[in-house]
Amino acid sequence: MSVLLFGVSHRSAPVSVLEQLSTDESDQAKIVDQVLQSSLVTEAMVLSTCNRVEVYAVVEAFHGGLSVIGQVLSEHCGMSLQDLTRYAYVRYAEAAVEHLFAVASGLDSAVIGEQQVLGQVRRAYSSAEANHTVGRTLHELSQRALSVGKRVHSETGIDAAGNSVVSVALDMAEAKVGSLAGGRAVVVGAGSMGALAAKQLVRAGVERIHVVNRSLPRAKRLAENIRAHGITADAYPFDHLPPLLADADIVVSCTGAVRPVVSLADVHRGLAHGQDSKQLVICDLGMPRDVDSAVAGLPGVYVIDMDRIQREPSARAAASDAEAARAIVATEVANYLAGQRMAEVTPTVTALRQRAADVVEAELLRLDNRLPGLDSTHRDEVAKTVRRVVDKLLHAPTVRVKQLASAPGGDSYAEALRELFELDQQAVDAVAAGELPLVTGGELPPVSGNGEFDMATTDPEKNE
Repeated sequence: MSVLLFGVSHRSAPVSVLEQLSTDESDQAKIVDQVLQSSLVTEAMVLSTCNRVEVYAVVEAFHGGLSVIGQVLSEHCGMSLQDLTRYAYVRYAEAAVEHLFAVASGLDSAVIGEQQVLGQVRRAYSSAEANHTVGRTLHELSQRALSVGKRVHSETGIDAAGNSVVSVALDMAEAKVGSLAGGRAVVVGAGSMGALAAKQLVRAGVERIHVVNRSLPRAKRLAENIRAHGITADAYPFDHLPPLLADADIVVSCTGAVRPVVSLADVHRGLAHGQDSKQLVICDLGMPRDVDSAVAGLPGVYVIDMDRIQREPSARAAASDAEAARAIVATEVANYLAGQRMAEVTPTVTALRQRAADVVEAELLRLDNRLPGLDSTHRDEVAKTVRRVVDKLLHAPTVRVKQLASAPGGDSYAEALRELFELDQQAVDAVAAGELPLVTGGELPPVSGNGEFDMATTDPEKNE
């Protein structure tokens, strides 16, 4: 079994397509449940951020698993499978590992180096674990990805370009209207992104923050946290948004709603009560969009959306920091895969040692039958001697085979051991089932090279 990734992100699709694919927690659970209905898929989880939707699955066969995942996502977003695959990418086995490590490190984000994606990977794994849809393979892969992400952020300066989409959006806002210090802000949405937006606005020196959220108690909690930093803050339900816009210099919206929550009418009414010469900046960080696209056409309104952010030069980390991060990812991928290959041979080595122990015990039993009068002292010494001989004979080959197995193509050594010592595959499988083996990376399809596929140009039938 191998890990298969089917994804669509800001690198492969326009925002309009990402909007169609956007998911909330209930959608993600449904997608995973539908994928797992196939006998070809044994584990699955969905990573959904404002810039990507990716399904990670452990599959029995490449083509079969790909068809299952593609069909489920096609039904979810209402696009034909043919249209969806124009924007999709596929990573398999080693390439899937490398991609997830890069994502967790912030190397594949719209803002290179953003830290928030690490938390989103953690939530994706936690959700799948809570729903019992991940097993040993995705558990081990996810935990290592989180570890790699932490290492990249702690050992490189990849965060220097801005630690989030929010910070880049606010930098763009200040470039448009000047310093936000002393200004007034509205934060629409009180989730994790809303809290981050509030934190960044506090750092920018705003004078007052209005928090608007569908759940008023949650908005009040965020407002209370803001006040703890010495900034005036209050909380309102959604129907209070228009008058708040009249008082705002900047609006940051990040709700995760499935349709716009800031309408053209809302903004028009807000502007009607404000000063005629006032410039209003709206940062739409929702995916799908939180702000009606027609709002951008209003005079005096400047909308910063994900399309603009992705084109912003400041969203890219310094080349040297990004290169250092990629070097860490490459090293971690190599170490991880070496560990998986070593783990593959471990059950075979254990089965070999178990067979040797069985042979020793059978020979000692035969000795007891032939020499029934042998006293226990001598019998124990003979037993110790035989076991030492067997251990010494097996030590070098079993240690060496683990070392050799860590190299690419090392899975052949486990097969060689089974052939040389006539080990029963069922015995090896029984050992593996009784242990906690590491995830197996699996074989790359013969024509894939490195396990990467562009769905627009690749025929999956050839990669079975």
